[in-house]
Amino acid sequence: MNTQTRVEVATVWASPDAPREIDSPAVMEEPDLAAWMSALTPALRLGLHGRTLTQLMRGEPVVVLEEQGDWVRIAAPWQPSPDDPRGYPGWVRRSHLIRSSDDVAGNTEPVGQPGDRLEGTAAERGAARDYARQFLGVGYLWGGLSRWGFDCSGLVHYSYRKAGFVIPRDASAQHAAFKPVPSGDEEAGDLYFFASDNGRVTHVGFVAGDGRMLHAPEGGGLIEEARMRPERRANLIGTGRLVAT
Repeated sequence: MNTQTRVEVATVWASPDAPREIDSPAVMEEPDLAAWMSALTPALRLGLHGRTLTQLMRGEPVVVLEEQGDWVRIAAPWQPSPDDPRGYPGWVRRSHLIRSSDDVAGNTEPVGQPGDRLEGTAAERGAARDYARQFLGVGYLWGGLSRWGFDCSGLVHYSYRKAGFVIPRDASAQHAAFKPVPSGDEEAGDLYFFASDNGRVTHVGFVAGDGRMLHAPEGGGLIEEARMRPERRANLIGTGRLVAT
């Protein structure tokens, strides 16, 4: 039996008690992401930090790790994570999943299925950047991985997935997986990485070309393509490229 995502978008949470009352549209049997986004003020969106981890698309497979009432702890194999070799871990509502036999599994119409490649040509990396451009103006959502909202690494992960590649879900793991590119040699589709004072990677964005970056700015902003602000550039630690190592 396979376990897959049944709904359009299933949000993965840090724990079963992580959702707040305001988050109820996201955890009902048939999630209403439009209602959820409408209810979240900028402050309430910021309050999702540490609550939402990622999201699953319809048809995306999961590995069931633990069951607890209406909740299931899963690992998402399409979203690599150093935290679990089986995939990105977290909790999801049981009703958002479906178990099916191999011959029925294809009827769930998987969305954004990645290929098995771990390197790309310049044109393919540019294609990932172009996928991200479709979401210009979409709001920032911590753990977001859908048209309703993205976080910075979610935008990168989803866009590369749509281009046919398997890359890690979080920015720090993306930084570790991508080959460093010397300053001045970056190309469209490469990634800019940024770190906090302690050296931990905290932000990632696409090299868009002509000195511009395409990214989901934290703090409640909208996905944008713009020149890098001086205060952002001060935290730039390097550029990475998806190539064979």
